[in-house]
Amino acid sequence: MTRKLFVTTALPYANAPFHVGHMMEYIQADIWVRFQRMRTNDDGSPMEVHFVCADDAHGAPIMIAAEKAGLTPQAFVAQIADGRKQYLDGFHIGFDNWHSTDAPENHALAQDIYRALREQGLIDVRSVEQFYDPVKGMFLPDRYIKGECPKCGTKDQYGDNCENCGAVYSATDLKHPYSTLTGAAPVRKSSDHYFFKLSSPRCVDFLKEWTTTAGTLQPEVLNKIKEWFAVDADGRAGLNDWDISRDAPYFGIEIPDAPGKYFYVWLDAPVGYLASLKSHFAKLGRDDFDAFMADPQVEQIHFIGKDIITFHTLFWPAMLHFSGRKTPAHINVHGFLQVSGEKMSKSRGTGISPLKYLELGMNAEWLRYYIAAKLNAHVEDIDFNPDDFMARVNSDLVGKYINIASRAAGFLTKRFGGQLSADVGVEGRVLLDGLRAHRATVAALYEDREFAKALREVMLLADRVNEYVDQNKPWELARVAGQEAVLHDVCTVCIEAFRVLTIYLKPVLPALTAQVEAFLRVAPMNFADADRALGAHPIGEYAHLMQRVDAKQLDALLAPPVIELPPPGGEPIAPEIKVDDFAKIDLRIAHITECARVEGSTKLLRLTLDVGEGKMRNVFSGIQSAYTPEQLVGKFTVVVANLAPRKMKFGVSEGMVLAASHADEAEPGLYILEPWAGATPGMRVR
Repeated sequence: MTRKLFVTTALPYANAPFHVGHMMEYIQADIWVRFQRMRTNDDGSPMEVHFVCADDAHGAPIMIAAEKAGLTPQAFVAQIADGRKQYLDGFHIGFDNWHSTDAPENHALAQDIYRALREQGLIDVRSVEQFYDPVKGMFLPDRYIKGECPKCGTKDQYGDNCENCGAVYSATDLKHPYSTLTGAAPVRKSSDHYFFKLSSPRCVDFLKEWTTTAGTLQPEVLNKIKEWFAVDADGRAGLNDWDISRDAPYFGIEIPDAPGKYFYVWLDAPVGYLASLKSHFAKLGRDDFDAFMADPQVEQIHFIGKDIITFHTLFWPAMLHFSGRKTPAHINVHGFLQVSGEKMSKSRGTGISPLKYLELGMNAEWLRYYIAAKLNAHVEDIDFNPDDFMARVNSDLVGKYINIASRAAGFLTKRFGGQLSADVGVEGRVLLDGLRAHRATVAALYEDREFAKALREVMLLADRVNEYVDQNKPWELARVAGQEAVLHDVCTVCIEAFRVLTIYLKPVLPALTAQVEAFLRVAPMNFADADRALGAHPIGEYAHLMQRVDAKQLDALLAPPVIELPPPGGEPIAPEIKVDDFAKIDLRIAHITECARVEGSTKLLRLTLDVGEGKMRNVFSGIQSAYTPEQLVGKFTVVVANLAPRKMKFGVSEGMVLAASHADEAEPGLYILEPWAGATPGMRVR
C-alpha cells in the first residue's frame, strides 16, 4: 500500500496572535504528521506527506480592525502573519507551507469552485432583508450582530450560528438583535444575496452518504450531524441553504459576475487549504497539483476544533464534491483546552500565553508531551493542571525516560571508550525484544490519534527498563573487579532501550530526539529502526538532555496579568482647574426648536436653539451619526453660551451643544446631555 497524505489544521483568523488552543491543535496534528513521516510504504519508499496551513485573512472583523489601526487590511494581516513564526518554531510545529487566503491561488480557486457550483445549478440569488446599522451606516456582517438564538434561546449569540446548540441560521432570525459596533438596534434593508443550495436533495443525499462512510467522522461527530438532518413536522429536512455572499464594503474575494458582492469568509477560508498546498507545490517546482488532488490514493485529512464542525462536515465536503473535487478522507475533531477545570479567559487571568511560556524559558517539549499525554481520538475537552503538568514531566519524562541514559552513558564513555557491546546476553536480549515487540501497538495508537494511550504504553516500557537497571545496578558493578563485561552489557542494554523508547517518543519530542541522535551518532531514526540493534557502535559523550520543571516558572506562567484599568471614557482626566476657571464657562439650558441635516456634510446637524434670550441661536453639531432631526426637535439640552461665534463653511455657529462619547471610536454611543423635566431655556448650569 502506498499512502499520500494532505494534512491541514484549521486556519487561524488573522486578527490576533496565537493562543494556547491553537498550539494544542497544531501539536496534535504535528505529532500525527511526524509519526507518518517515520514510516514507509509497503515497498519501502518514504511516505508522501504534505502538512500545510494558512492565515484566514478575510472578513469584516479584519476590515474594521485595520481601519481602526489606520492600515490597509493587507498591511494589518501582514503584521499578524509576521508574528506566526516564533510560535511555530518555538513549539517545533513543522508545517511545510504557511500561506494566506488573500493569496492569488485562493482567489482563483474560490472563484473556480463557485463557477462549478453555479454550473451545477446549486447557486441561487434572492433578495433578502439584511440588518443595517443606522449609526455606523453599513450592512452588518453576522459576527457584528448578537441576540438570542432562535432555536435554543441562548443569549448573546452571533448572527450565523449558535455556539451552544450548533444551530445555523440567518442573522434576521435572531431574537432581540443588536449591533456589537454601536449597540444600536439594527434596521432591515433588502439586498440581493447568493446562496449555496445545501437543502437540495442532491446535497442532502450526498452528505448522508459521505458522513456515514466508515472512518470519515468520529462517532460523536456523526451523532451530532444526524440531528441536523432531522426532518421537521412539515417534512422538511433540517439543512438550510447557505448564504455565501456579503455586500461591499468588505475585505474578501469578489464573486464572479456580481459587482459589489464578495464571498462570505467561510466560503473561501477552507479553500485556503487547497491554495496553501498549491503554493507549496509551486515552491517545490511541482506542476502536478491538479493530478495530485485527483489521485485516489491521496488522503485529505483535517484537524479541527469542535466549534467549527458545521462548516467542515456539511458545506466544505458538499462544495468540493459538486465542484468535481476530492472530498476529505477524515475530519479529526478535538475538544477545547481548559486550565484547572475552567474555560480559558483573559479577563479572569485563566489563560496560558504560548509566547510567555517560551519567554520564561520553559521547554516547549514539556508542553508537547503533556498535551499528547491528554489527547485521544474523541471530542473531549482536556485540562491543563499545573500540579499534574509538573508531575508528568518531572516523574515520567525526566525521572523514568531521560534517567535511563544518564545512569549508563557515563560508564560507557569512561570505561569502554564510548563503544557499545556487540552482544548483550540473554537477559538483555529478552528485555530489548520485549520493547521491540510493542512497536506495532505504539504505531497503531499513533495512527488512531490515541496519543495518551501511546505514551502510557511507552512509560510502562520505561518502567521495565528501570527495573532492569535497579536489578543490575551498574554503579555497583563498576566497583567490583572482574565485572567489566557484565557492566558493558548492562550499560549497552540501557542505551539500546533508551534508543528504542526515543523512537517511540520521536513524534512528540522531535528536538530532544535530534539531540539523542547526535549523542548516539545515528542518522534520523524511523519507526522500523526500533527492530534493529546498533551492535558494536560508538556513541558520543552524554550531556544532560532535559531539566525538570521549576515550580517558579509555572507560578509565573499562570500568574494573572497585571491589568491597567483604562481611563474613564477612554481618556485621562484633564489637568486640574480652579473654580474661577470653571466660572468662565457659561452653560445654559437650551430648547431645540428646529433641526435639519446640513447639505454637503455627513456629520453635521443644524440646531436652532432657544437659550431664553428673546432670540434664536444657530449651532452646528457633529452628531448626525447618532441622531435624526426628528429625534431632537422639542428636546432640551445644554449649550456653551459664551463660546465665541465660529464662522464655518455652512454658516456661523453660535455656541456648542454638549454631548458625551467614548474616546475610542469603536465604542458604541454618542449622547447629547438632557436636563430633567422642569428645566427651562436660559437656566444656568452651575
